[in-house]
Amino acid sequence: MTLEQILQILNGKEVYLPNEEALAQDFAFVSATDLMSDALAMVKTQEDRTILVTGLVNAQAFRTAQMLDITNIIFVRDKQPSERDLAVAEELGCNVFSSPLSMYEACGRLYEAGLRTATR
Repeated sequence: MTLEQILQILNGKEVYLPNEEALAQDFAFVSATDLMSDALAMVKTQEDRTILVTGLVNAQAFRTAQMLDITNIIFVRDKQPSERDLAVAEELGCNVFSSPLSMYEACGRLYEAGLRTATR
């Protein structure tokens, strides 16, 4: 499923998109967590086919994603990163999106659409 399709399912909006080609990229896995320590301990990145869905809006989310080779982050509950956090996203080359859905609903919709968990 492409990132563009994922964003349609989640009613997602672009926050920061330095790489528009990412919208056509295919994804099969989702890591959904607000605990970045859980992401580091449990996420098994699948060849750049994983997106991170989180409600934690700070630089730590971007740095964790980088460590996991994840370049696309979707923030739930319409959360928006600060300018300082966006500077970190820019530095790390992360694409950033926001969805009005709760984590529960976002994950349910993505599961229903065929995406699977990226955990071990």
